[in-house]
Amino acid sequence: MNEKQAVQADFTHFNGEGRARMVNVGEKDETQRTATAAATVQVSPETFALIRTGGMKKGDVLTVAQIAGIMGAKRTPDLIPMCHPVLLTGTDLSLSLEEETHTAEIRATVSCCGKTGVEMEALTAATVAALTVYDMCKAVQRDIAITDIRLLSKRGGVHGDYTWKGED
Repeated sequence: MNEKQAVQADFTHFNGEGRARMVNVGEKDETQRTATAAATVQVSPETFALIRTGGMKKGDVLTVAQIAGIMGAKRTPDLIPMCHPVLLTGTDLSLSLEEETHTAEIRATVSCCGKTGVEMEALTAATVAALTVYDMCKAVQRDIAITDIRLLSKRGGVHGDYTWKGED
């Protein structure tokens, strides 16, 4: 085993020859798993007012972003190479507008009963929803910032539960 292979031996997504692989989860038990992720979209006061009043030419920004986030969760293994296809049992997105900061706050919760977690699905859902807000608003503002994409919590699996300790 060369030095590169020795370092990669500790990583589960490399085989014995140092090549990428999808981890085999066939022997794992199916358990209830849930993950919640978040993202923030920062816009100008003018763009914020258009979102709030439904004045964007492309339509209802928050509803379209919510649907896009759900679609994103379902397509995660098509986007992230080592993700397993997971039969999702639920996907829920909430988008709220924060007047003081002129932000759209996105929360995505994804659940399944499976052999692997849904953290990537929740993160993808939040990110796709944020990108959709950008897409729907870019005609009136180009310097929109998508920030604070993060996993807020996860439940289930061999690694146990996790809760974000940062500010929220």
